[in-house]
Amino acid sequence: MKALKPTVCIEYCPKCGWMLRAAYMAQELLSTFTDEIGGVMLKPAEVGGAYIISIDGAIVFDRKEEGRFPEIKELKQLVRDVVSPDKSLGHSDKTV
Repeated sequence: MKALKPTVCIEYCPKCGWMLRAAYMAQELLSTFTDEIGGVMLKPAEVGGAYIISIDGAIVFDRKEEGRFPEIKELKQLVRDVVSPDKSLGHSDKTV
């Protein structure tokens, strides 16, 4: 039996209007990690101002702790480091 692929969860504050941002990030992750993740769940937060990205329950980014939103490049690296550490992200791996 095959192991289940990890699920990414993007918990966002609906009152802050962050659903479109969450959907955009979900789209980016789904297109980059087609074979590595089982899906991306968008979850309206019950706590105002929340924007938390987790993989199978383990938080990889919390807007309140960081004081900002993740850049797409950074988010892809964070997810890659958990779901497929050997995967090359091409131009997203290059540092400026």
